[in-house]
Amino acid sequence: MNTSSLPRIAVLATGGTIAGSAGDASKTAGYKAGVVGVDKLLDAVPALGTVARIHAEQIASIDSKDMSVALWTALASRVNELLAQDDIDGVVVTHGTDTLEETAYLLHLTVKHAKPVVLTAAMRPSTALSADGPLNLLNAVTVAASKDAAGKGVLVAFNNQIHCARDVTKTSTYAVDAFRSPETGVLGFVQDGRVEFQRTVVRPHTAASEFSVTDEWPMVEIVASYADASRVMVDALVAAGVRGIVVAGTGNGSMHATLTQALADAVRQGVAVVRASRVGSGHVMRNGAANDDALGSVSAGTLNAYKARVLLMLALASGVGDLQRVFDAY
Repeated sequence: MNTSSLPRIAVLATGGTIAGSAGDASKTAGYKAGVVGVDKLLDAVPALGTVARIHAEQIASIDSKDMSVALWTALASRVNELLAQDDIDGVVVTHGTDTLEETAYLLHLTVKHAKPVVLTAAMRPSTALSADGPLNLLNAVTVAASKDAAGKGVLVAFNNQIHCARDVTKTSTYAVDAFRSPETGVLGFVQDGRVEFQRTVVRPHTAASEFSVTDEWPMVEIVASYADASRVMVDALVAAGVRGIVVAGTGNGSMHATLTQALADAVRQGVAVVRASRVGSGHVMRNGAANDDALGSVSAGTLNAYKARVLLMLALASGVGDLQRVFDAY
């Protein structure tokens, strides 16, 4: 087969379960994540050679629960460098499932190219019976090699489905179909080399985003509302110098009265407050379950608390004045 005409795809490995290993093939938990190198991941999928010419790099070897903003900076910078090269047609990032949705959204907002960027992962370690990583990797490269994937922002290919980085979230602790896009549904699917998109992405992203990767990340933390919530965490965060707080509220972003008062005090001290919901789907309406105008808070819309934190950090780092405009737009 003449492979010289195939797209050239960069595969950037960061660790995760897809690179995990256990001593027993029957074990799908209790493994060590991020110990299998990118070369072995690629060797396990010989069919990749029929889809693309692969350029591989090991960016990190971590369990994604330990993702850091420093690694986000390094990863986003490297993705942008590679996509700027004429001989790179797309990028695939292998990642752990725990924080994949956060990294994907970060890249969705800071990658500055229309070329495809696709994240993938696995729910079972590479040593497990019926490991899902190899097929997910093949499908991710297939999507990245597809001209139809260009201009759609950062994508997540998982369990034969293609998701928008903004919408996707992890919804199961064990199932191989762990990732869903609750409000909007999938963008399309990939199976047996076929890539089909069934809808497009309308919010600004990548080259149309006003945000760029930074190495000076403002401190933004997340608190939750629940029965008899206190103000202890909010007061401690303000004292620690936090720049922003995202609230995972009940229902439509509602908050316990004590927590609301603590957040109002935080706003008066210059802390940005964003209301999200802990529910898992739906949207948080401005001035709905809380009076944002009086409180000085921002509605996260359909973003969950973790993605709202990513957007708030980028907005604060860039000096955006109207935070509600940003959350309405992105």
